[in-house]
Amino acid sequence: MAASMKIFPLLLLFLLVKARVSNSVAEETLDSRNQEQHDKSAKGPGLEGTGVRSVAQNRSADQLVDERERSVGPLQVEDPEMVASMVEMSIHNATQRRRLGFFSCGTGNPIDDCWRCDPLWARRRKRLADCGIGFGRNAVGGRDGRYYVVTDSSDNDAVNPRPGTLRHAVIQDEPLWIVFNRDMVIKLKQELIMNSFKTIDGRGVNVHIAGGACITVQFVTNIIIHGLHIHDCHPTGNAMVRSSPSHYGWRTIADGDGVSIFGSSHIWVDHCSLSNCADGLVDAIMGSTSITISNNYFTHHNEVMLLGHSDSYERDKGMQVTIAFNHFGEGLIQRMPRCRHGYFHVVNNDYTHWEMYAIGGSAEPTINSQGNRYLAPTNPFAKEVTKRVDTADGVWKGWNWRSQNDLMLNGAYFTPSGAGASASYSRASSLGAKSASMVASITSGAGVLTCRRDSVC
Repeated sequence: MAASMKIFPLLLLFLLVKARVSNSVAEETLDSRNQEQHDKSAKGPGLEGTGVRSVAQNRSADQLVDERERSVGPLQVEDPEMVASMVEMSIHNATQRRRLGFFSCGTGNPIDDCWRCDPLWARRRKRLADCGIGFGRNAVGGRDGRYYVVTDSSDNDAVNPRPGTLRHAVIQDEPLWIVFNRDMVIKLKQELIMNSFKTIDGRGVNVHIAGGACITVQFVTNIIIHGLHIHDCHPTGNAMVRSSPSHYGWRTIADGDGVSIFGSSHIWVDHCSLSNCADGLVDAIMGSTSITISNNYFTHHNEVMLLGHSDSYERDKGMQVTIAFNHFGEGLIQRMPRCRHGYFHVVNNDYTHWEMYAIGGSAEPTINSQGNRYLAPTNPFAKEVTKRVDTADGVWKGWNWRSQNDLMLNGAYFTPSGAGASASYSRASSLGAKSASMVASITSGAGVLTCRRDSVC
């Protein structure tokens, strides 16, 4: 007992020092865009820019990603096929329970059936953190912290945010589960730079992030963004912005993404409605990984989703993203998503509109498309779901792109390549995605939900 009492203070001191070092690294990384140059190519229909900003600083983004990985451990799973199998199993189990009548409100959507059937969801909000699937399934957000209630929709000072505002909530060092006391429209003056271990939970009210800057998730971990309308985001910057209670720094021009994920891990974006931003609706670049993008409703946008920094940025080979149960709706043109290098599981989504292509990529990404519904446009030259960007046939034919149990409508077709039905992919497909004929039911609640207290959501 005496020996244990002596060891305990040393262990506590070690943990405090480690936390102090981690906070120091986080504060330094959040200045990573100091003196950046806007590096995008001109973009429009058919023009593929890099969709990223260069980083010019004393310490490179690669070094910062290395430090993050050393502090939190490996971010990628060695066998992404196994995670894909887990997603398929969760879908299978949810649809079986629905068929057997276990859930009167069940849709076969395993995320929703995990919490939406509970009439007391508003009293047990944090249960949501245990409902994730796919590569972002371990994102706990602010589950282990207290609730923070946003009462003030203003955003007048990006350096000294007022208590009660969303900006004041997301920069705190402690884990927080952030909720709102009423409907509100929040016009952000500058990027909303999130600190680690935060959940933004818009359930039960109607919250719009619109008309100004939007959300930046940069060099942090464990973020859940749920139940927000995010639209009409504009470039901002060349301003001081606070990133934690003890740190603020100069931010150059931001792109105007709805949700920008930069060098971050364990991220889950769920049940949001996104449209009409200056750049991407959701972009993940620069070594980001362990991401799930689910149950969202995307509309009225050109370049919807970019996953991967550039063809030459090989660190994105570790990017692993699950894209599940989303509705890609009216007014979309391309990039649903546009992928580079990593592994992308696209499962049980509803594609009802594109003008150029649905899924594109370069730099040898692995794309596993299962149980999606693809409705091609009337344009006879835009029936193909897939697009290999600026790559010769002899190169992309070796890429692992496959389609299983997808429903092709109005002439839609998916051009597969690579390993096809290899042993590694048969593991991921052993249960099979649920029939694409069920996609309408599984995605029926895509986007922001209308939830009321003391009733199922």
